[in-house]
Amino acid sequence: MSEFEEAVNMPPGELEKWLETEESKSVGRSTGGGESVGHASGRRVVELLRTKKNDLTEDDIAHMRKVTGYIHRHLAQRPAGDVTGTPWRHSLMNWGHDPL
Repeated sequence: MSEFEEAVNMPPGELEKWLETEESKSVGRSTGGGESVGHASGRRVVELLRTKKNDLTEDDIAHMRKVTGYIHRHLAQRPAGDVTGTPWRHSLMNWGHDPL
């Protein structure tokens, strides 16, 4: 739980606004040309951030672990140089983490 709170550093309102942008929708792997996995996860992260800890289900906790794992793996692949407008950063932001 605390690892999720450390990994996800975007407040729910900020993440929600980000997910509405074209940059957000343009990155990530999608199945069948629809919404990307990361974008869908971001919508779920918004819900999780707004859920009281006592109301979290086992499925919620499993998704929180998945998000934390993804963020840690992706951070380890940081490209050199300024990452401001990179797909790497945008992908992380879809999962609720802004590396800047």
